[in-house]
Amino acid sequence: MAGYQTYINSMNERIRNQFSNSSPFDFKHISPLKSIENFNDVGPSVVMASPSGLQSGLSRQLFEMWCYDKINACVIPGYVVEGMLAKTIINEPKEVTLMNGLTAPLNMQVHYMSFSAHADFAQTSTFLKELMPPNIILVHGEANEMGRLKQKLITQFADGNTKIISPKNCQSVEMYFNSEKMAKTIGRLAEKTPEVGETVSGLLVKKAFTYQIMMISMSSCSYPQNISQRITIDHTGAFGVLKHRLKQMFESVSMNGCPAFCVHERLTVEYESEKHISLRWRSDPISDMVSDSVVALVLNISREIPKVVVESEEATKTEEENNKKAEKVIHALLVSLFGENGRLIISVDGNVAHLGKQSGNVESENEGLKERVRVAFQRIENAVKPIPLSVS
Repeated sequence: MAGYQTYINSMNERIRNQFSNSSPFDFKHISPLKSIENFNDVGPSVVMASPSGLQSGLSRQLFEMWCYDKINACVIPGYVVEGMLAKTIINEPKEVTLMNGLTAPLNMQVHYMSFSAHADFAQTSTFLKELMPPNIILVHGEANEMGRLKQKLITQFADGNTKIISPKNCQSVEMYFNSEKMAKTIGRLAEKTPEVGETVSGLLVKKAFTYQIMMISMSSCSYPQNISQRITIDHTGAFGVLKHRLKQMFESVSMNGCPAFCVHERLTVEYESEKHISLRWRSDPISDMVSDSVVALVLNISREIPKVVVESEEATKTEEENNKKAEKVIHALLVSLFGENGRLIISVDGNVAHLGKQSGNVESENEGLKERVRVAFQRIENAVKPIPLSVS
């Protein structure tokens, strides 16, 4: 019942209004049973338990508690699989085997009710008569029952060409179908209605699931054609930066004149002006895909890296500021790793290591600490320093 109360908002308005006052799933004589330990076996009761095959779980535990007494009853509603305890007790044996391996007398009453969502033979055969399929494959059932069903269906469909198969598990089944396709004639072919058995010659054109036949002549005969495409894109960044980024994405980027380069020998990128570049390629599925990737890369570069002209003096000043910032970040990260212990003099468990701020050299008598500091400094330095962009 907890599941129903959890999804109360998915129910209709009447149930939601009723739930606001009192839960409609709280019953006076019906309650959920989580485990056998919560069951108070006093007085008469009806328990709906699973699994229906009585192979384990709460239903098996209750069965072993009640199978001794003839006043108790077990009702099996629906189909049970061969080999399960529920299938065994339908035949009402005198004894049953418990989960602990011991035997116990079966004195309780056993009743079987056909309360299943499966169709019986009458319903299945009526359904197949309406469809009259060329192939019938029987799966999901006991081998003996499936064999009986197969024989009855063979007798029923003896006059037709229906193929009835009952494969074993993992057995392959092959079916053959004859499909008919309809094509419409257009143009001059549609001027005359062809006679029965007459052959119609023309060009068959398929679009989605429709077919059309048109007449072809020497003047309109189709030959394989090549389509060359060219596109011009706004790009104000350095041409060398674009080449560097393309080499990171594609394996083959080679020079093709000056200033131009070729991507995978399919697409040529040319420098047109300070504000434009052009792409040329011969259209095919792979080249079109490469061109789409290059166009996306160029547009992203234009958005991410604005063109900035920096004088040499300002560049030197910026580099010095970056180095100072990097040293501060490196020092802070090393302190977080090894503790606050002076300026790049690292002490861990009595072992001391000296780290050069510029060179990154580490001196320590403890080889383990020395290697640990060296690797940490190298990783931190690679992470905090800016990546240089090649301009050529």
